[in-house]
Amino acid sequence: MSDQIVTGKFPSARMRRARRFGWSRELSAETRLSVSDLIWPIFIHDQPGDLDVESMPNVQRVSINTLLGLAEQAQSLGIPAIALFPSAEESLKDEKGSEAVNPENLVCRAVQAVKERFPDLGVICDVALDPYTSHGQDGVLVDGYVANDETIEMLVQQAQAQAQAGCDVVAPSDMMDGRVGVIRKTLDDAGLIDTQIMSYAAKYNSAFYGPFRDAVGSAPSKVSRSGGKGTYQMNPANSDEAIREVSMDIEEGADSVIVKPGLPYLDILQRVKDTFGVPTYVYQVSGEYAMLHAAAEKGWLDLEAVMMESLLGMKRAGADGIWTYFAKDVASALRDS
Repeated sequence: MSDQIVTGKFPSARMRRARRFGWSRELSAETRLSVSDLIWPIFIHDQPGDLDVESMPNVQRVSINTLLGLAEQAQSLGIPAIALFPSAEESLKDEKGSEAVNPENLVCRAVQAVKERFPDLGVICDVALDPYTSHGQDGVLVDGYVANDETIEMLVQQAQAQAQAGCDVVAPSDMMDGRVGVIRKTLDDAGLIDTQIMSYAAKYNSAFYGPFRDAVGSAPSKVSRSGGKGTYQMNPANSDEAIREVSMDIEEGADSVIVKPGLPYLDILQRVKDTFGVPTYVYQVSGEYAMLHAAAEKGWLDLEAVMMESLLGMKRAGADGIWTYFAKDVASALRDS
């Protein structure tokens, strides 16, 4: 075989030529990760100090005062947007998640504070009831079942309160049928036509969400395909269903869509982007973040290398942007590279 190669019996094309040097690898790179691809999820609470999230290394629940410092870091690093997730006081939780619609709640006050100081930084708000419900479900329970339309009535009020507080993008993560269309009409009728809707259009009933629920302090809710969150979040076995979900949300007025989780669902991400061509985002969820950290702490993986590789894979699959708890670390690494 070596004689045949040397004597030119094979074509002269060699794929390794472009891999020989760093500069040529850069020139031939098909996919690039940049700071402008990043959305930084941040957990907030109504306490004066900050609290470590034990299951998510280097992640904290922060006060509004600390949040302003993180927002300043995001802006200085070039991260285009942050996303806020509240950890509500237990005393504020009830069966309906009533605190979600309070225009003076933690999220609304945090949005106002950030936009006043950093008007050019994008702020995204989660539209869902689970941080505020005593039962930990994403909606209103009727006879033990998360009722679709009753939940939408609350979500609409929540989205409007967030938008009026100055939120740039509302992101419904509840997976109720028809909620995007009702939220869009309500925002438009209220004169909030510039508020974007980034819909969690393909959100799966995943076991990778565990650390997130610790971070927001939501009541325990077991992942189940026969009940609970499995009655509204998608079955991990399904792909065609995701296309139907995304199609419905776009038709109802979503400006962009999210696939969640990330690495286990890159096939879904690619299908969505290839099918619709709309701005498509992916969420590298808490469990993905935690397991990379855990493996690195054991010395089994190089954290920075797998951090960058995992996000690059999401970009290669079609993501226009990535929600990741690594956002600040990635931005710093890209700046210093």
